[in-house]
Amino acid sequence: MKSELRKQVMQEMKALPREQKQFIDQALTERLLQHPFYQETEVIATYLSFSHEFQTQELIEQALKDGKKVLIPKTYPKGRMDFVVYNPQQLAKTSFGLLEPQGDLEVVDAFQIDLIHVPGLAFTVEGYRIGYGGGYYDRYLEHFSGNTLSTIYPCQIQDFIPENHDIPVQEVLIDEGNL
Repeated sequence: MKSELRKQVMQEMKALPREQKQFIDQALTERLLQHPFYQETEVIATYLSFSHEFQTQELIEQALKDGKKVLIPKTYPKGRMDFVVYNPQQLAKTSFGLLEPQGDLEVVDAFQIDLIHVPGLAFTVEGYRIGYGGGYYDRYLEHFSGNTLSTIYPCQIQDFIPENHDIPVQEVLIDEGNL
């Protein structure tokens, strides 16, 4: 069930025309930057996106300009994940083809993070999500008390029954203006 949904949503995301995608990314970035969660945050954790995902580069650059501390995930075997200070000099490609921080990393504790911008593939309107299957975020969010939000495309809103270990994000920003 989940793997089918993952596949379907991934195909729809990859099928988004590039210009439309850039337009939506822009609109979502602006909504995120105007959101109270963002405005009040000093330490924001986000992710380095795959090409089919919402593009986080502009958010990262703007957050740095706004004087915020920007964190990105570092994953380890067995589903463990830390958030480390973003440093473009420390990025290297992983076997998944994703950039990930390498080297001497500055890990920031969960209690110091104000906002986590959470990735995922499928979301319910209540904020439950299906990610890529590693369980990293579910494990991390279980012990996280700050704010969480996601920025998604219309095709990512899906109907599915959450499992009992699933942790919903507080807010899902979806760009409805371009449907």
